[in-house]
Amino acid sequence: MWRSIASNALTFLVVALFLFGGVLIWAQREYHAQGPLTAPICLEVPRGTNMRAVSEDLSDQGAVKSAMMFRVGADYGDKTQALKAGSYLVPEGASMSEITDIVTRGGASTCGTEVVYRIGITRATVQVRAVDPATGRYEEQASFDPGEGDAPDIYAQVKDTTGTRFRVALAEGVTSWQVVEELKQIDVLDGEVDVPEEGSLAPDSYEILPGDSRADVIARMTERQEVILAQAWANRASGLPLESPEEALILASIIEKETGGPQERREVASVFVNRLDKGMRLQTDPTVIYGITKGEGPLGRGLRRSELDAETPWNTYRIDGLPPTPIANPGRASIEAALNPADTDYIYFVAKTLDPRDGHNFAVTLDEHNRNVAAYRALEAQRDQ
Repeated sequence: MWRSIASNALTFLVVALFLFGGVLIWAQREYHAQGPLTAPICLEVPRGTNMRAVSEDLSDQGAVKSAMMFRVGADYGDKTQALKAGSYLVPEGASMSEITDIVTRGGASTCGTEVVYRIGITRATVQVRAVDPATGRYEEQASFDPGEGDAPDIYAQVKDTTGTRFRVALAEGVTSWQVVEELKQIDVLDGEVDVPEEGSLAPDSYEILPGDSRADVIARMTERQEVILAQAWANRASGLPLESPEEALILASIIEKETGGPQERREVASVFVNRLDKGMRLQTDPTVIYGITKGEGPLGRGLRRSELDAETPWNTYRIDGLPPTPIANPGRASIEAALNPADTDYIYFVAKTLDPRDGHNFAVTLDEHNRNVAAYRALEAQRDQ
């Protein structure tokens, strides 16, 4: 009898395991199979929500066959905790697996209407954009300078529309004063904020929500810069003439302001590192400009001889080594370049053309540099004629 019971139990266990395995295979196929959507939808994932709420929203909109299966699949793939707030375009026929990737990958807004507050070096703009559901690509609806007259009607319309996404985008090389001044103009933010230390904000794109405080936005920018700087410092090249992450940030800000194109950041960094190694003054114009403006907007004109000769803590024609603070907020690439410069013997550089985007001519000797400078002066003379 016991043999019969044991045999039946074993048979039941084998059948149960077989059925369980079959269910798993079926569930896996369903999770990766084409979904029921017949047209794209815009999925809103509010900040602070969870995967259960998202799965139920997807089920209500007909994007998934089973909210529970969607949650189990996300949990099985260790993606439940990776959910990111945003507005996401879920394409026609998207599988549960694809939707999970969409809502956990995050990044740029992929659907709906978006307002981007762009803080640039010379100006700030507000851009209103909308996604074409058929292509998933943004189409600009309006762009305006917040300091010049009234905002267009479309801005007021989308600002109060449910589902509109808001972002603040900082250009590399903006100053902390510029960031704070422009944050004051963003009418969906609240509260006062002091100007943070120069260089402490990470140029990047930040999603914001109406009612967020300006202080919290600054705190997020600061935290991101701290992480970037710590990672770059941990991976720095050996033998650099930099004693601390703070000095690296100062050098990175100079590189940011001197670099015409991203392809030459490490070469520009090598010039300054070589000069520091040799005890030469950095002699870079952007530091002189910062001594004049203190970062409160662009100078808007060329430097005068008297300004190059003036004594300020930032004038690297007059001081040895690095200035006391950064002169702007450098991006990740410039920070990494400062801590991993190219291996060169360059001591000098000057712009190739009148367009800074064309980069620089580098030189090892003063004679070579003087020839490069003469060529640049000839271009200036030709322009003036």
